[in-house]
Amino acid sequence: MGVVLHWFLPTNGDSRSDLSLGNAVGAAGSRVTDGGTERPPDVGYIGQIARSAEQLGFTGALTPTSSWCEDAWVMTAALSQVTERFKFLVAFRPGLMSPTLAAQMAATYQRVSGGRLLLNVVTGGDDVEQQRFGDHLSKRARYERAGEFLHIVRELWRGEPVTFAGRHYDVRNGQIIPARTWPEIYLGGSSEAALDVAAEYADVYLTWGEPPQAVAEKIDAVRTRAKRAGRELRFGIRLHVITRETAAEAWAQAERLLNGLDSAAIARAQAIQHASQSEGQRRMTALHGGRTDALEVSPNLWAGVGLVRGGAGTALVGSHHEVAGRIAEYHELGIDEFILSGYPHLEEAYQAGEGLIPLLRRRGLMASPDPDQVLAGAR
Repeated sequence: MGVVLHWFLPTNGDSRSDLSLGNAVGAAGSRVTDGGTERPPDVGYIGQIARSAEQLGFTGALTPTSSWCEDAWVMTAALSQVTERFKFLVAFRPGLMSPTLAAQMAATYQRVSGGRLLLNVVTGGDDVEQQRFGDHLSKRARYERAGEFLHIVRELWRGEPVTFAGRHYDVRNGQIIPARTWPEIYLGGSSEAALDVAAEYADVYLTWGEPPQAVAEKIDAVRTRAKRAGRELRFGIRLHVITRETAAEAWAQAERLLNGLDSAAIARAQAIQHASQSEGQRRMTALHGGRTDALEVSPNLWAGVGLVRGGAGTALVGSHHEVAGRIAEYHELGIDEFILSGYPHLEEAYQAGEGLIPLLRRRGLMASPDPDQVLAGAR
């Protein structure tokens, strides 16, 4: 399989310099509001990013979930009406709705959009954020619940009545009208519980952008578990990207972003990250340790974003040829899907779309278009 590229929709706002936007951990999230110098996440601007990414050759985009983001289901349902082939990877927390309702919503979304929904299951790595929504389960219990949730959703998609009695759900004769296209399940996490649930129920296992050797170890661990369950998965990675004609230009942009970070903001973000229960966040934070003087943690892999942004904290930085080489390296390990982003997301989509994607195509790395989506666009 070739490389599939996705972009990112910043539904808490966008900026040329504020790398904390998109932060995924802690209670103190950031959000752009109207009237300032940054870009608020109104449907016009987010739609502009989605349409541009579609035209540039990205397959779809991840839309995040948190209490300071716009709701991903609602926002992307609106955007599906102003795009043609673009897919939407909707992040959502399974513990905040019933599996029957989620399956019904997904089926409706597929019919409305022409089969363009993908689902990113986020169990939640931060107790403070979960408790805002009335969820008080422990991390391990959240993964146990996610497994039950995904089991029920998969059974419901068969179209027959489902009765299930577990520790977290009691569904009696649940039934939906499934859509023709299954909304593939993407699930990440670095803990043992996360790997177990992904191996059993996910279609795509996602990792944050760690150095290649660490990514290879994760892939092997999930693949071994999936084989025991009689399943095969695909693998994806979440990275930021700073790609330019020359390496000097790309690293100059990384340095500009680094120089814009306030030391007090870094200290606050690091305190929040260290308090997170997420094993993936612990691994991200360990790449830089809060230091600003040793941020290239692997060739062309820069950990500067993670100084102030929880969640995905690394970026591929370099010339288009260098970044394409790093993508090829991850692809050789087994990574097929790349979810990329950059600040600001509109302009950086063009940097990647006009400089990086043509190069990946010339190298024969890009996946062929999905025939169903080509037909949907032709209609």
